Amino acid sequence: MQIPWEQRFSNQARRMKSSVIREILKHSSAPNVISFAGGLPAPEVFPLEAFKAASELVLEEAGAASLQYSTTEGFVPLREMIAEYSSQFGIRADLCNIQITSGSQQALDFLGRLFISPGDKIVVELPTYLGALQAWDAYGAEYITIPMDQHGMRTDLLEDALKQGPKFIYALPSFQNPSGVTMPLERRQQLVELADRYSVPIVEDDPYGKLRYTGENIPPILVVDQQYRQMSGDEYNGNVIYLSTFSKLLAPGIRLAWVIADKVVIAKMVQAKQGADLHTSTFNQMVAYEVARDGFIDEHNKVIRKTYGERLEVMLAALEEHFPPGVSWTRPEGGMFLWVILPERLDATELLPKAVAIHVAFVPGGPFHSDGTGANTMRLNFSNASPENIRIGIARLGKLLKAELS
Repeated sequence: MQIPWEQRFSNQARRMKSSVIREILKHSSAPNVISFAGGLPAPEVFPLEAFKAASELVLEEAGAASLQYSTTEGFVPLREMIAEYSSQFGIRADLCNIQITSGSQQALDFLGRLFISPGDKIVVELPTYLGALQAWDAYGAEYITIPMDQHGMRTDLLEDALKQGPKFIYALPSFQNPSGVTMPLERRQQLVELADRYSVPIVEDDPYGKLRYTGENIPPILVVDQQYRQMSGDEYNGNVIYLSTFSKLLAPGIRLAWVIADKVVIAKMVQAKQGADLHTSTFNQMVAYEVARDGFIDEHNKVIRKTYGERLEVMLAALEEHFPPGVSWTRPEGGMFLWVILPERLDATELLPKAVAIHVAFVPGGPFHSDGTGANTMRLNFSNASPENIRIGIARLGKLLKAELS
């Protein structure tokens, strides 16, 4: 007798959904499709030679230890390097504040395990990162949405949401995914003050903060929280849980990220990780440490910023040339994405098959909206395609949009 598997799945499993982006990538990965869909770094900026040399060094010097089980918290030299690297941006953190995870997506899942019971409310930006919604939907989260403008989350609308007792606030303040916009310092300060007043933690997701191409750097929310609390010393014991990653600084395939938070949160996250995968790959951690150490990560980031900054300018110029009146878009100062708003009568999901038919792909914006809105929006990635392909792809999309609007 065939087992009815769907009836065997848990309530949590039944709430799981496939990633819209991953499904789109399956259909847009043909060689002749110019894809603006994935959040993919440019493979030509991956430091291949540095990884090759580091891998040989690790195997030669660490030997069998690099292939052995390791501690759940993470490779100590790597965590020490992260603490030193983070200090450049004003973040003060001790080893007890740092947890290595297998990518930021694992950290988001762990936050769901630690904080969300079915029916719990989470404050999110509208739109927000699809991967976070996918992680927390499985735990039965409900969302309180805060609208965004060209300066990020409307913190002037936040207080009513906090009165509803959410478990935490989730924000991507720098070059937000999917919109590309950045929250100014004044709003970060207001966010910290309101979160403190209502005793609501802040989850700061910062995968793109180091990818600034124009304008002035803005301190992370965690640093604003440190300043608000007038903290001294190296240990962090504030209200912010900070996530960042090597995926955009070195390579996404190594699946290495980190969390900085109060040691009480980190201790509980260690327990979650022990139940998930024991620890992140020992070999990957050692290799990443050897690659990134001694200032390499800062020098390499200059190459990344130059490459992506040029591609952003090419895409913005192509949009101005080819997109019809009535279509608007954001103008990021960094990151990997920009956000397109179509006239309301157009549905980006319905446009996607037509775009793929002319060999170009994007991500419809609807899935980034936890309230079901956003049908007339789309996300474009500018980091992965070459400048020439950006020009060609945007011209194709512009021709399609003109035809639809006519």
